Amino acid sequence: MTKPLSILYVTGEVLPLVKTGGIADVSYSFPLAIRDIGHDIRVMIPKYGCVSERKNRIHEINRLKDIPLTVGSRTELATVKSSSISNPRTKVQAYITTNEDYFNVKKGIYTDPESGELYPDNDERFIFFNKSIIETCLILGWFPDIIHCNDWSGALLAAYAKTMFPTKFKKTKFVFTVHNLNGLGVFPMSTWAKTGLPEEAKKSFVYKKKINFTKGGLLYADYVTTVSPTYAEDLRTDKSLTDGMCTHFKKKGEKFIGILNGIDGWGWLPKTDPNIRKKFNKNFEDFKYFNKENLLEAYDMDSVDEKPVIGMISRLDEQKGIPLLLESIEKFLEDDIKFVMLGDGGKEYKDKLQAISEKYPDKFGVKFGFNDQLAHQIQAGSDIFLIPSKEEPCGLNAMYTLAYGAIPVVSETGGLTDIVQEYDPETKEGNGIFIKEHTSKAFVNAVNKALVLYRNTEDMEAFAAKNMVADYTWKESAEEYDKIYRAVMKD
Repeated sequence: MTKPLSILYVTGEVLPLVKTGGIADVSYSFPLAIRDIGHDIRVMIPKYGCVSERKNRIHEINRLKDIPLTVGSRTELATVKSSSISNPRTKVQAYITTNEDYFNVKKGIYTDPESGELYPDNDERFIFFNKSIIETCLILGWFPDIIHCNDWSGALLAAYAKTMFPTKFKKTKFVFTVHNLNGLGVFPMSTWAKTGLPEEAKKSFVYKKKINFTKGGLLYADYVTTVSPTYAEDLRTDKSLTDGMCTHFKKKGEKFIGILNGIDGWGWLPKTDPNIRKKFNKNFEDFKYFNKENLLEAYDMDSVDEKPVIGMISRLDEQKGIPLLLESIEKFLEDDIKFVMLGDGGKEYKDKLQAISEKYPDKFGVKFGFNDQLAHQIQAGSDIFLIPSKEEPCGLNAMYTLAYGAIPVVSETGGLTDIVQEYDPETKEGNGIFIKEHTSKAFVNAVNKALVLYRNTEDMEAFAAKNMVADYTWKESAEEYDKIYRAVMKD
């Protein structure tokens, strides 16, 4: 291949360290895929209080200890440590920004896990993180060919480099990926003074009389991507989805594209998944039977293999369709099914789901928090998987569902329409069931269609076999990113 590039991949969350959503999966699997095609890619992330240094083998780098960083009138010390992310085939170095007050004493990423409220100093926390990245590059004398920033948590980087250190970063290009516009990094105007950026940069960050980190990230980036072609079109055209920012996406022209995410080709394939009881080896019935049994044991439910198991893994908020689920769930539970759920989010939703699980203890089980092993077990043990999102930029869980031979029941929105095609019981074409409208009636109808398919054993096994051999990995999408990196380096 042509000369490898040096790439720094900046993210707010990454497996196995920490996760609130699909960006953590992508931030794990994407750098490994880019490393596989030959590039020198490294990851950088903050160390939150929930991240164990011992478990994740995080250790100090002598040159990167006690770096003074100023945020507004406050000076704090950053110590950047080292770890790695890996699968059995590939390893990628990770830089970890540590600080006691901004990160270590806070157990959550963006929100307090006790109250569910956003941390009031999130602006300062991620200004500090962005500055720690700039200082790491300066101290190491390492100025990557590409700095790839993800969502608002890394959206200040291009502005810092281009306005304050233009000579040092003169050869570095900035790619900015929008994973979910639901979080923009919007703060009061008083945040501007904390950034330390020059006054001429301010107009790029002001939106509707507030400081908007994502807007600045868009405008300063050399290239912008998002996580599916359909979501890219939504961001160009949908004023309500983007809070009117669609004009800024549109102005990027050919420098803005949607590329469908992929999945890790080792950890999320049923033939090799180390987190499930029974790996897939040609016998679909055995694969589902043993993993379903294992899953129901985890939820303290009686294991009855002929009953369909419905699974769901979700952030508990409105965007992910939790109000719709709460409106519909007892109608599902009238059927002879088992329903298991894993998620985390607001206390109100947790309380309501917990109350339903107590009402139907042998039909509905729910667990709260992040548990990667259990997430794998849910995919392997489910027959039907629900994604009732109001908006969904990509929909990695739909890919996992297909790879593990279950039926995805998904909203007809965003990147889900790039992954799922409606199943036709006559022609046997298609790979999932769409929830045609965001209503309880449409949701229940879609689940009933999936149950009909599941109960036709011959059709179900043919459906699963077809979907399980498809390639959902990063192979094609990683090559698209390689082309973007090389094209932007020529500009």
